Amino acid sequence: MAPLDTATQVPLAGMGLEALMPRLEGLPPADAIGLYRAWLTANPASPQRFAAWFNLGVQLGAGGDRQGAMIAYRQALAMKPDLHQAAVNLGLALEAEGRQEEALATWEAALQPVEARLPLLNHRGRLFENQKRYAEAEATLRQSLQLDPQQPDVVQHWSHLRQKGCMWPLDGGGLPGLDAETLALMGGPLGALALTDDPALQTRIGAAWIARKVPAAPERLAPPQGYAHDRIRVGYLSSDFCRHAMGTLIVELLERHDRSRFEVFGYCTTEEDGSELRARILAAFDHHVPVRQLTDEQLARRIRADEIDILVDLNGLTRGARLGALRWKPAPVQATYLGYVGPVPLPELDWMICDRDVVPEAEDDGYAPRPLPLDGLYQANDGQPPALPVVTRASEGLPEDAFVLCCFNNFYKITPTVFGAWMRIMARAPRSVLWLTEDNATGIANLRRAAQAAGVDPARILFATRCDPARYRARLGLADLFLDTTPYNAGTVASDALRMGLPIVTLAGRAFAARMATALLRAIGLPGNSATSVDEYVEIACAHALDPAHHARVKTALAGDAWARTVGDAAGFARRIEAAYERIRLRP
Repeated sequence: MAPLDTATQVPLAGMGLEALMPRLEGLPPADAIGLYRAWLTANPASPQRFAAWFNLGVQLGAGGDRQGAMIAYRQALAMKPDLHQAAVNLGLALEAEGRQEEALATWEAALQPVEARLPLLNHRGRLFENQKRYAEAEATLRQSLQLDPQQPDVVQHWSHLRQKGCMWPLDGGGLPGLDAETLALMGGPLGALALTDDPALQTRIGAAWIARKVPAAPERLAPPQGYAHDRIRVGYLSSDFCRHAMGTLIVELLERHDRSRFEVFGYCTTEEDGSELRARILAAFDHHVPVRQLTDEQLARRIRADEIDILVDLNGLTRGARLGALRWKPAPVQATYLGYVGPVPLPELDWMICDRDVVPEAEDDGYAPRPLPLDGLYQANDGQPPALPVVTRASEGLPEDAFVLCCFNNFYKITPTVFGAWMRIMARAPRSVLWLTEDNATGIANLRRAAQAAGVDPARILFATRCDPARYRARLGLADLFLDTTPYNAGTVASDALRMGLPIVTLAGRAFAARMATALLRAIGLPGNSATSVDEYVEIACAHALDPAHHARVKTALAGDAWARTVGDAAGFARRIEAAYERIRLRP
């Protein structure tokens, strides 16, 4: 007797797959899986079996049976080797199992028509990037873009890969079908901070990204006139309430808010990391509101229900941002602060918190939303003294008698211009070594090649392994001079360097990101270490490296409580940002 469709009691033998599909609509997953299996048993010679195996794989994967799904996809590929969709899904299942090399091999071996190569190439590129195999990722995504250059997400990853891997020139000689402006606009907002010093162009890049990624909400929730609360309700929204640079900076502000005038809400989308810093952050909120599992609309409605007066987004255009929630306008006043040091041109944002060093008044028109300058340094800091381990130059692999130039910024901030300046400094200071973070193998190899080409022995570039925050800060105290990057300066790292008594040399540009270290140096009383040209940057650094008396005078200026009473004055900062909140708060 031929197998029956148990839902309809109709024989399955000889039934075409297209006739089976309507019977699957509305079935529970387990019943759909059973029906596909029954059909495959009843139709051993059907030319459509490959499609049934593929559909069965999709159902099994959706139901959590990853092993069964992989078997089904392999069956489909055995019958139809050019079924690239099965190869994509099989590779994703292998990747989810931790079998990354098998996933890459599956996508590499897949047969497919030209128009279907894109997903296979893009998945390979994505996985190579996750593995920090940046050279292979870049080459793979370049192949994809050569097939179809109109892939903004792929362009964004390809461009940032070249930055992270120090693959110069950064535009790779260009891509057919993309002019320089279009390439920049597709490059993504984080990469833009290290690519251009033009705030208006950064705003256009951010706006293009938002247009692709964050559609407008159907309504705005907050009353435009605001609320009549006795205490201002400030809500902080972040995915980084943990052992993260933003969390390190913001924690004491949260603790020091004047509770007679402010009520502090923390909308937390952060994964639990069990750190002491996270525990301290959560304890500082009057209301800790875990919202990670909420949709954007649910998150927005929760904020509206809490009648938040001022919502401060601490992500901006970085990973973990919940811009979709902001588009519902859940608070009458919404500001962006600290997490992204550039324009966030979301129409529902009202303010970008800054200061007049990072955003001079003449540059206001280049930014969206409107700059909200504080009276003094823009950057919050935790003034509590950190517990640091004992480190020595010997323990960190540094030569005892060298003048140690260091930069612990991520590699994507290092540009050819900056690196060229570093090589000029090292050529003039033969006792110097350059100490960088061990970011990725591709970047290390490319920097060593660039040093060799500049006539500097690559062995003079040393790389510090990744470590915990306490050891990282202690290491800064071993160096002699911090060489900043531009147009994307150090932010948290620059503050940490100054705190450890390490002088900084920076190059001030036009954009917020290019002026962070300048703001810190002015706050602590060392404006002379901020250059306005590459040549001046080199001269200031060489004065430190070659004139011990000058270097000692600058070090003395950073000694004692210099940082604590300026950059690290958390109590003073809290009063200044609260004054700004009071200026922008709306009430009926």
